[in-house]
Amino acid sequence: MEQFRKLVEAGPIGLQDWAEEKLRSYAKEIVHYDYLPQSEDELVSMIGDADALLVRNLPLVPASVLSRCSALKYVGMCCSLYSKESANVDIDYAEKHGITVYGIRDYGDKGVTEFVVYALVRILHGYDWPMWRNRPKEITGLRIGFVGFGTSGQMTARLLKTMGAEITYYARSVKEDCEMEGMHYMPLNELLESSEIVITCLNKGVILLNEDEFAHLGNGKIMINTSIGPACDMKQLQKWIEDDRNIFISDTAGGVGEIYQRVKDRRNVLCPDSSAGMTEEAYNLMSQKVLANIEKALS
Repeated sequence: MEQFRKLVEAGPIGLQDWAEEKLRSYAKEIVHYDYLPQSEDELVSMIGDADALLVRNLPLVPASVLSRCSALKYVGMCCSLYSKESANVDIDYAEKHGITVYGIRDYGDKGVTEFVVYALVRILHGYDWPMWRNRPKEITGLRIGFVGFGTSGQMTARLLKTMGAEITYYARSVKEDCEMEGMHYMPLNELLESSEIVITCLNKGVILLNEDEFAHLGNGKIMINTSIGPACDMKQLQKWIEDDRNIFISDTAGGVGEIYQRVKDRRNVLCPDSSAGMTEEAYNLMSQKVLANIEKALS
C-alpha cells in the first residue's frame, strides 16, 4: 500500500494517541496544526504541497481553497458526513478535480442516547431542576415523537421504548423494522400536536420547525435537540422558550443556535454546552473509522 507523501492535520482533529502513531505508516511526512486557520489564505498555507488533508467540521474547505492546493489528492473528514450540501468540504468540486473525500458516520450515538435519558430523568423527577409537572413523572407512558429518525434517533427511541414510552417518528421514509417494533410513522404536524416530548435528530443545516410547526407543537412540552446544529427557526424557538411552560434541551450551544446567549440562563433551558456524543469510546471509534478511510483511499 503506497503512502501519502505528505499529510496535514488542519486544526484539532481529536484522534486518539494510538491512531496518531498509526498515521505514520500512511504518510512519509505528517504536519499537525492544533489550531484553526483564521482565513482561507492561512488554510492554503497550512496545506501547502500536501497530497492528503484531515479536517473536522471546521475549517471550511471550499472550492476557493481546493483550487489552490494542486497536489491535494485526499481529504479525510474526521466528522459526520451526512450529505454534500451540509459538508464543510466542497465535495462536488473535489470529485470533479480528482480529489477523494471520505467522511464518517455513527460514532457518537450512544453518548447522545445517554444524554437524552439523563436530561429527561432530571427534569421529569425534578432532580436539581424545576420539575416539569406537579409530581415526578416516569418515562413510562410518555408520548415521545422523533423528528428525523436516523441511527441516533432510532437508538434513542428503542431505549426509551424499553422504558415504556410510546414512540412515533417523522422521517423521509417509513422504517419497516421500527414499525414492526411498535414505533410508528406520523406526519410532522400531527406528531407535533400529539407528542408530549419532541426530539429532533436532523442532519446538519436542516431546519424543519418554523412558525406553522410551532403552532402545531403548542406549549407545555419538552423539546430536545440532538442535531449537530439548530433544527428550528431561531425567532420562533426564542418565542417558544419565552413561555415558561416549555422546556428546551440541547447538549451544546451549537444545538441552540444564535440565540444561545439570550436564553442560556433561563430556568427552562438545559444546555451544559458539552458534546454528549464525544466520549472516550466515540473518539476511539472515530479514530478507527478515519484510519479505515485512509486505508481505503490508499488502496
